[in-house]
Amino acid sequence: MTTKHRLAERLTPLLKTFLEKGPAGCACIVVHKGDILYQETLGYADVESKKEIAADTIYRIYSMTKVVTCVAALKLYEKGLFLLNDPLGDYLTEFQSPQVYSYNELGAKTTASAVRPIRIKDLFTMTSGLTYGGDNTETERQTRAIMENAAETKDTRTAVKALATVPLAFEPGTRWKYGLSHDVLAALIEALSGQTFGEYVQKEIFDPLGMKDTSFRLKEDMRDRLCTMYNRSADGIMTPTSRLDTCYQPDCKLESGGAGLLSTIGDYSFFAQMLSNGGKWNGTQILSPKTIQLMSANHLNPQQLRDFDWQQMSGYGYGLGVRVLLDPAAGGNNGSIGEFGWAGMAGSYVLIDPKEELTIVYMQQLLPSQEPFIHPRIRSVVYGALA
Repeated sequence: MTTKHRLAERLTPLLKTFLEKGPAGCACIVVHKGDILYQETLGYADVESKKEIAADTIYRIYSMTKVVTCVAALKLYEKGLFLLNDPLGDYLTEFQSPQVYSYNELGAKTTASAVRPIRIKDLFTMTSGLTYGGDNTETERQTRAIMENAAETKDTRTAVKALATVPLAFEPGTRWKYGLSHDVLAALIEALSGQTFGEYVQKEIFDPLGMKDTSFRLKEDMRDRLCTMYNRSADGIMTPTSRLDTCYQPDCKLESGGAGLLSTIGDYSFFAQMLSNGGKWNGTQILSPKTIQLMSANHLNPQQLRDFDWQQMSGYGYGLGVRVLLDPAAGGNNGSIGEFGWAGMAGSYVLIDPKEELTIVYMQQLLPSQEPFIHPRIRSVVYGALA
């Protein structure tokens, strides 16, 4: 039996089980050494109208945007426009004198100047002290207030200048915390390139790779292809929601380097194949193989690895914007050491394995995403089918 037959025999039934208790529809593509081993669409893009998932269905990829942003920034690194250990404030002056919150044993809050600057590498590795909006710390609360209506009112540079006024959650370089670091990286790209972030990635990544349906804005010819987002309640009730769609409208100003892109499974597969193939795809060299090696190396120290303790990341470290497999045994993982990638809030997933020249791209639109259940199962089936 060929690898293609094994994948079809095992992966399609698995994806169908996901639809029983998870998303309304999904799509998956597996490419090995340039050969499409598996390509399938299942279920509905919209349940109410019975519109089926198609090859050109548009998805909100949320944090899979981050991998694109880091590649975009590394192209400027390869031109010598910055070094990873450079202070961020040398390029974005609003970050020249960051403040940091600290708390004593009674919970009393104080503010002081950071011991060392935020370095550009801290943005890539989520060790900057920047956070997402939330309720757990004063940094999160102030960040939430700034970002609540940012999509309609602030462009990328303006939003980042506002973020720079918020004291950091910890000293730069000491801890790992998922947050808006890659949105700040997008602002750095704008400052260094002299273009908007959207213009830069269009010219440097999307056009060369033929990613014609990847964009920060929902264009007219994309609207009827946009997959409906569903909230799934604990008792299985599926409710369509467009609550988070403001940022994709034509009059929106913000281009989020951390979560802003729309894409298709085919477009993102082109991007993933480029990274698995030494930075080259479709006759175009986007990044050097050496830069991809740097990107997909673990950059976290022991304390930061303890912070990076998500359930589905057991055995992984974190590189320049991507998870990186370090210890397959720790996570019960049958993949290759050095496999890297990331995922999106609504359940999209990319796996890039340069050793095998293997990529997996999976798409769905579900909140909560069920990522810890779904993604490891896809991975184990694909690696288990390789001959």
